[in-house]
Amino acid sequence: MSTDTPARRPTMKMVAARAGVSVATVSFVLSGRPSGRVAASAETAERVRAIAEELGYRPNQAARAVRTGRSGLVLLSLTQLSDPWCQSVSQAVSAAASGHRLQPLILADGDWGDVLDGQPVDAAFLDAASADDLPRIRTLVDRGLQLIVFSDDLEPDGFDVIRSPQRPGCELAMAHLLASHSRIGCLTGTDPDRPGWHREHAYLDALQQAGIERRPDDLQRYTRDQVGVYEAALRMLDREDRPTAVFAASDFAAITAINVALRLGLSVPDDLAVVGVGNTEEGALMHPSLTSAGPTDFFASLAELIITVAGRPTDHRPRRHDFPWRVHLRESSPA
Repeated sequence: MSTDTPARRPTMKMVAARAGVSVATVSFVLSGRPSGRVAASAETAERVRAIAEELGYRPNQAARAVRTGRSGLVLLSLTQLSDPWCQSVSQAVSAAASGHRLQPLILADGDWGDVLDGQPVDAAFLDAASADDLPRIRTLVDRGLQLIVFSDDLEPDGFDVIRSPQRPGCELAMAHLLASHSRIGCLTGTDPDRPGWHREHAYLDALQQAGIERRPDDLQRYTRDQVGVYEAALRMLDREDRPTAVFAASDFAAITAINVALRLGLSVPDDLAVVGVGNTEEGALMHPSLTSAGPTDFFASLAELIITVAGRPTDHRPRRHDFPWRVHLRESSPA
């Protein structure tokens, strides 16, 4: 039988002893929250962080939450992490949080209610919520949790609301395509039986108002993964009677449509114009760059808001934050 004893988990006291400073100084350096009048020089702070990294010390978040009332964590509940929109949110918040001693927790298409029941966080961002979610949201708010909810329908009620009205933006995208095309396809991942307005309605309504009959094969639905989007785009484009333009219900689908078109030997935008939804960084930086409907500077502004909410007192007055949309013209459909 082995007589080896398990390695002792590094503690703040061990970091302090190695660095030759007090435990209070280590707490200040690693948490960014002073204790009394404790402070540390830049040289001392650098030494403490280096030793903490060397020892593999990680703060006990649960204990920290009890001691300070702060966990140092923000939850990002994102519906599909492979989507460029969700990636842009994650990257922007991660970059902003690093300067504020905050660590994002990414929940990809999971149950945010279950996670928040057991995990202390300083703030949580929910990228999709409806009136059906209000009872659970109210329960979390009553516990003092800071919430930022992305919703076209909900109003602030103990939580902040991000309002970025997609309907007029999608209508602008279709108007842009109809100015040059009469044969337009639509890539969408929406369940047609889901109640309420969703993005394909902008496509269907715009064709109807323009007096254009929709061909059944011009609307293709995809499952929420890369293979499903690729197959849907291939069904639409790999035929002689393909559309001359595509309205994609997300940048994720639009980027895939461009890649499929190029693989089929089509020129974008000469043979096929493509417009997405979301105005993501990935779409703006790809080649050809993606024309997309969405708000301006949304991700940096959202990250700043999440960091602000995470650090403010619970007795603040929540409000609605509006981000209007426009069509950002780029190479995939320049005019």
